[in-house]
Order: sequence, then structure tokens, then C-alpha cells
Amino acid sequence: MADFESYSIHTTINPNDAEHLGERVTKYMRTDFARLNDTLTVEMALRIIRSEGVGERIVYFYVLDENEMLIGIVPTRRLLTSMPGVRIADIMIKENLISVSHRTTVLDVCQMFVQYKLLALPVLDDEDRMIGVIDAGIFTEDELTFAHRHHFDDIFQMIGFGISEIKGKSAFGRFRFRFPWLMATMMSGITCAVLTGIYETTLAQTLVLAFFLTLVLALGESVSIQSMTVALQNLHMGKPTWAGYFTWIRREIAATILIGMACALIVGLIAFAWRGELMAAAVIALTINLSVITAGVIGVSIPTLLHAIHEESKIASGPLTLAAADIVTIVLYFNAAMLIL
Repeated sequence: MADFESYSIHTTINPNDAEHLGERVTKYMRTDFARLNDTLTVEMALRIIRSEGVGERIVYFYVLDENEMLIGIVPTRRLLTSMPGVRIADIMIKENLISVSHRTTVLDVCQMFVQYKLLALPVLDDEDRMIGVIDAGIFTEDELTFAHRHHFDDIFQMIGFGISEIKGKSAFGRFRFRFPWLMATMMSGITCAVLTGIYETTLAQTLVLAFFLTLVLALGESVSIQSMTVALQNLHMGKPTWAGYFTWIRREIAATILIGMACALIVGLIAFAWRGELMAAAVIALTINLSVITAGVIGVSIPTLLHAIHEESKIASGPLTLAAADIVTIVLYFNAAMLIL
């Protein structure tokens, strides 16, 4: 379906109103879609279209068999630019047809529009008969798409400021909104430097720990951002509950345990093979395992907490998550070294 034109979808459905997102697509689909037969020629098809009339919003022409089963799709541009004698069967798209079930929700349709960049999607019943079309008619050009809006919101929460906060601002105004969240990064860096100084003796005794410090920190940060992204996706569906939060935490811990074990095994073996210091390699592996699990919990907890209390500072989820992950990782790293070495 590569010939399908791209389109930016703009929905009127309030993304903060979860009940609309769960509604079935049949509430919004049209049934006045253009039906064609694969035995027709382009000239015959156009003649039928002119005589019978079609709906107001025609994006694609759908080719159905005698049982109303979808067998092909003809983009409007392809129909209008083909020679009159060409058969519909020769210009229709037959493979990789994208359709939705009549049980599909509005949220899923929004995601499919963004994923496949289509102007319309055919709606099929349980017997795979085509019963309608969901297209851009339920959208307006006033707002960003549901999926795009949340995508941008997620990015801004990761970097620490929103576009609405800096739009039209002077250089000082932009500085005032962006700088405070960078303070979290600076404070965490200073804290990590102080902690490293406190454990200077431990670090000096086992130099290999210094070599892998950056890697251990990077893994914790990466996992915390991954977990934060998962949390932001969950938070799109509304205000979190304690039950929902603990469910997310359980799932994240289960996932990060496996991630931590895999990372710890690989890095620990490399450290041992490189320096031949078994206990130091054990410290590095243990810290990676614990820090990855902890970073996962932090990545889920901080954005969830900030959303739950309706703080405007929830835009600081990214900087705060990274800062917390760094500090916890440093503490775990050097305390594990003191206990084991």
C-alpha cells in the first residue's frame, strides 16, 4: 500500500477523556463508501460513480467480491490517471491491505492512522465483510493528532520544558523556563562528585572501578528513561491509581531483573577478562543488576507521582528521573565495593 498518500490526522476527540478513546470505531465510521467490482474497466467504474453518486469524503475506492469481502483498494489518484480501458483488477492494490475490525477502539485507530499514514481504513465485521470506512472526516485541522500531541508532550517531559512555555518568549524568558530544570542535572552531578570524593580511598584501591563507572551510570540512565517512557504511555489513559501504579511497578521490576542480569553478565565478564580481578568484576556486575532494577522503579515512579499530584513541575520528569538514577547508582556502586572489597 505504498501508493497511499500521507496525511496528518487531527482529532476532535479530547485525548484527556479516556471514555471516548475506548469507544468502538463503528460509532464514527461511514457507510457511504465507494464500492467497485474487479471486472469493471476504469471507464465503466467512473460512469457508475457519476450515476450512482458517492459520499462526500472519498479517499479510496474499495473493490468487493459478491460476498462483500474486501479484495482490493484503488487510490483515487490511480483511478483518475489510468486509461479508460484498464481493468480495475489491474490497478487495485491486492496485497497487504490494512483494515480494522468493527471491535477496534478509537485509540487503536488513532495509532493506526499515525503508523500507516493512510487517509482512511476499511472496517470489517466478524465475517470479514466490509461494513464501513473510518477516515479523516472525524478529524479537524485545529489540533495536533492525539498520538502526535502525546509524542511531543513525552519529549518535552524528558528534556524538561514545554513548547507553550517558551513560545513568544524573549531570550531571558526562555532562560527562566529552561534553566531551573537543568539545575536538577547539575545538582545530581555535584552530588555524584561529592560521593565519589567520599569513596576516594575505595576507588584508589581498585582502579578498575573507575574505568567502568561511566558505563554503570549510563546503563542506569538508559533504563530509567526507558521506564519513564513506559510510564508516560500508561499515564495517557488518565490519572493513575495505586492499584495501577503497583501493577506497573511489578511489570517493570520483572522486566528490569532480566535486563539487569543480562547487562551484568556481559559487563562483568568483560571486566574480569580485561583486568583479571574477580571481586571487582563481581562488584560491577552486582551494581549493574541492582541499579538497573532501581532505575526502572525510579523511571516509573517519578512521572507517575508528578502526574498524580497535578504539579506543573511534571514537565521536569526527565531531569528529575535522570538525577535520581545517577545518585542511586553511585551510592550502590561504591557501597557494594566497600562491602565486597
